Amino acid sequence: MTRRLVVPFLLLASLLVAAAGAFARAAVVPPDAARLGADVETLAAPDMEGRRSGTAGGDRAARQIADWLAAAGLRPGGDAGSYLQTFVLETTTRPAASSSLELVAPSSRRFESLRDWSPHGGSLAGEASGEVVFVGYGADLPDAGYDDYASVDVRGKIALALEGAPAHLGGTHVSRLDKLIAAKRRGAAALLLAGDELPAPAATAARVGLVSAALTRESADVLLAPAGRTTAGVATSLVAARAPTSFATGARVKVRVEMVADEIRAANVVGVLPGTDPVRAGEAIVIGAHYDHLGRANGIVYPGADDNASGSAVVLGLARAFGAAGGAERTLVFALFGAEELGLLGSRHYVSHPLIPLTKTVAMLNFDMVGRMQGTRLTIAGGDSGSGLRAKAEEAAQKESVTAELLGNPHGPSDHSQFYSAGVPVLFFYTGGHGDYHRPTDTADKINAAGMARLSAVAVRIIENLAGDGARPAYAQVPRPAGRRTPSGAAPGGAFLGISAPPSGNDGLRVASVVPGTAAAQAGLREGDVIVRIAGTLIAGLEDVRTLLRDRRPGDTVSVLYLRDGEAHATTATLGVRAD
Repeated sequence: MTRRLVVPFLLLASLLVAAAGAFARAAVVPPDAARLGADVETLAAPDMEGRRSGTAGGDRAARQIADWLAAAGLRPGGDAGSYLQTFVLETTTRPAASSSLELVAPSSRRFESLRDWSPHGGSLAGEASGEVVFVGYGADLPDAGYDDYASVDVRGKIALALEGAPAHLGGTHVSRLDKLIAAKRRGAAALLLAGDELPAPAATAARVGLVSAALTRESADVLLAPAGRTTAGVATSLVAARAPTSFATGARVKVRVEMVADEIRAANVVGVLPGTDPVRAGEAIVIGAHYDHLGRANGIVYPGADDNASGSAVVLGLARAFGAAGGAERTLVFALFGAEELGLLGSRHYVSHPLIPLTKTVAMLNFDMVGRMQGTRLTIAGGDSGSGLRAKAEEAAQKESVTAELLGNPHGPSDHSQFYSAGVPVLFFYTGGHGDYHRPTDTADKINAAGMARLSAVAVRIIENLAGDGARPAYAQVPRPAGRRTPSGAAPGGAFLGISAPPSGNDGLRVASVVPGTAAAQAGLREGDVIVRIAGTLIAGLEDVRTLLRDRRPGDTVSVLYLRDGEAHATTATLGVRAD
């Protein structure tokens, strides 16, 4: 029997023992508005730095949540007796100290790493040697009739380019990735980019299948010297000529890049209240929300008060309420997920490594963006995912005098979708989209804590019903609707691509997830792809995508240039419509 099978068996046994000796439970008192609001303020505070998974701020939030669960009396549900269920967020690479760059002709010189040059973080590992060919800005701009490679052959050679773009093409931007893609297409063995500063490896992390590195201008001058040129001189010539001035330098170099792999890890935070009924304690209800947000972009913190400090505060409030009451008949698993914003990675990990087997999981309740209740209105989706769920939600809302919009659809880009896809009935709580979605203005002062308290009271009734009802909901298959409902500040009916991503990227825009059935999915985009350009426009962050889409309409077709596994690909996407 594998360890993975042994752990759930032992956990089930301990839950049954705990249930057998359980004492009478007290009434569950729903969370109060003051504490809910205070928790949102703490999670959305500046020192949490936007809670992006894999960062110090994200780790700080996870530790705070773990402390709160412990104080509420919940048992640890994470790894090795802790509250943290860790998982690999991504594996990154960085240049090893053994990487080297040498001038081998007409003279000999070894350049010092991190002072004279630095391999790109996304460089192909390997060795390249050959003649250095200066290729201006390394730009290939067909629409502008400009091509730095038109008069030179770089096949099997080392291309040397300047940062920036041709000045006479006013406003044109040529990114590092543009230059790498052009050099690779022309058959270069490596690309060296000369600039004023050496960028950090993280700022050059997107991979193109080519050995590549950054040089200081002083180091580039050494490579240009055999041709009697300097970087300042060739830059002046490019401006004066208003055309490419590429040439072979006469220098030969050898560059070797070796990479070291590093794992970036994140964590779910999980606490457990064992069931009090010996017959039902082996079954669980998962009560979840993602605690992560977008972090920091361009020095600006995205606090994520509604998305999703609000949902996290509700789950924590429910954990305290049921903990103080002594639990419920069935086991309650309170799960705060990491890396939802990066593609539902935390909930995906939990579903693959559940604390209680999914076959024993009665239902999953998900709270995402529940801090902006308008009046008494609340949306609860997923009512058709399990028998009786819609009726339970409707009854609970009526008893709390809440106007609930009950939707059958259990699909959507939040953590409950991972559970539903794995065969677990779900309910998704949501109080509506707004213009602060995924913006720095999603702050704690805009939270309706009283509305969160009313929503929490509805949730308490549903959980008590699910935990005490002998008949568990039967899972039901629900077709995916043509439109989609998602937390968003975009106007209903606006052009929609269908990706999630961090607000900005150091190097292109890495796709965190692709919504099934959308323009992005139909165009063949996948999680992990790096978008370089859309409709010819350079994309360096999610705001660039939003800006571009404001001028488009559903049905418009746009070109997309992207990288996958170090190779450049081009596709077209016919924009869809968002249904909010």
